[in-house]
Amino acid sequence: MQWIAMLTMLIDHVGLVFFPGQEIWRIIGRIAFPIYVYALVQGHHYTSSRPKYIMRLAIIAAISQIPYQLALDPGGLNVVVTLVAGALVLYVLERSESLLLSTMLVVAACALMSEFPFDYGAYGLLLILIFRYAQASWLVFLHILLNVMFWFLNNWELQMWSVIPTAMIAYGPHLWKKLESIRVSQWVWRSFYPLHLLAIALLRVFI
Repeated sequence: MQWIAMLTMLIDHVGLVFFPGQEIWRIIGRIAFPIYVYALVQGHHYTSSRPKYIMRLAIIAAISQIPYQLALDPGGLNVVVTLVAGALVLYVLERSESLLLSTMLVVAACALMSEFPFDYGAYGLLLILIFRYAQASWLVFLHILLNVMFWFLNNWELQMWSVIPTAMIAYGPHLWKKLESIRVSQWVWRSFYPLHLLAIALLRVFI
């Protein structure tokens, strides 16, 4: 699972930077984000310390920011910032006893992430919430519904391809467990995002 996420993200970013006119790179890249969202939700659920888990994510986000701006988007915030925001929202939601306050938090977070240049914006947060709270039988339907909504809002038709890994998670648990069993070193998993962005940024400078 982790190898698939890293490889498809690398393909996506290489295509975005070096082959912007070839859509197939971006289609393959749509597979990555739902897997990272799934990993975030699983990590949030099973970690022994959620504050420490969020802090580790925040460190990766900080390390990745300059390479992200050099490689992909000079004015944007990298995707790990989005994951940190999602983890913080989950952390607060699980301590809230008020449905009204929880709803207000989600609406405010979505507005904030739409206003500022978070990678994936409100879409990223809503997908995290779907993966956290939806039953497996509803997971694909809700992801498709979210994709359709953002297709009309932001012309994100390519995002429809991101349902593929979600379907695997929801309907192929035996296959997914087998993929999950192929583990990646923690240092490789945590360092891949900033390092691959730095490599792309350096290639942009020298090519």
